Amino acid sequence: MLPSFFIAHGAPLLAIENNEYTQFLNQLGQTLPRPKAIILFSAHWESTMQKVSDVDTYDTIYDFGGFDPELYRIKYPAQGDQQISKEIKDLFTENGVTFEVETKRGLDHGAWVVLRLLYPNADIPVISMSVNQNLKPEEQYKIGKSLSALRANDILIIGSGGTVHNLRAVKWADNEVDQWALEFDDWLAHHLKNWDLDSLFKYDSLAPNAEYAVPRYGKEHFIPIFYALGAADDSRKAALLHRSFRYGNLSHSVWQFG
Repeated sequence: MLPSFFIAHGAPLLAIENNEYTQFLNQLGQTLPRPKAIILFSAHWESTMQKVSDVDTYDTIYDFGGFDPELYRIKYPAQGDQQISKEIKDLFTENGVTFEVETKRGLDHGAWVVLRLLYPNADIPVISMSVNQNLKPEEQYKIGKSLSALRANDILIIGSGGTVHNLRAVKWADNEVDQWALEFDDWLAHHLKNWDLDSLFKYDSLAPNAEYAVPRYGKEHFIPIFYALGAADDSRKAALLHRSFRYGNLSHSVWQFG
């Protein structure tokens, strides 16, 4: 059975950088068993209704501005998979998760940056999924949990975002890591490793510096972790595979669940 993952997608520049984190993701894609398909919840696809993509071939969305022109030449023409989309829809129906099907939207950079580092040939089918920051963490977890059975069918489930993601606080020159970011991320790591859902679901009131690490205007980058966590509810094991920071406090974390 494949684990699920929470993977930070960092800044768009990761797509063309060669550093400790990009090398780790390259290696991770080479060492994991090859998945039949990938389900990815992206921080950059927000919707008040859960969306399930059913796309033949994805366009590449450049949902950012002012970066190196090389980024806008990258293509990641992943294919969809109608059968996997149907299985997701069936599971959502069985578990009382309301959803809508999306047949046109391409892959945003929260999806294709991560996928391209893991699987550069774009030769694994992808089902793109939205996130909803208006839901309670328990509800986000439930959505992920409803898909947990798919992991036994060699389907890889990924939440793409960032555990510490406050663009108003980043320092675009690399600096020492801010203490407030470390304290929040250490708290999160402790409770994830213990699968302490009671505390995790109340992170905004219990975690130190939560208001800086997960600002109220930017929860969308944090919440994919609950979808990925829920997808491994049947095994409840968490391991931090990689953690580094850029720009003073922007986290690059990779969590394996299951």
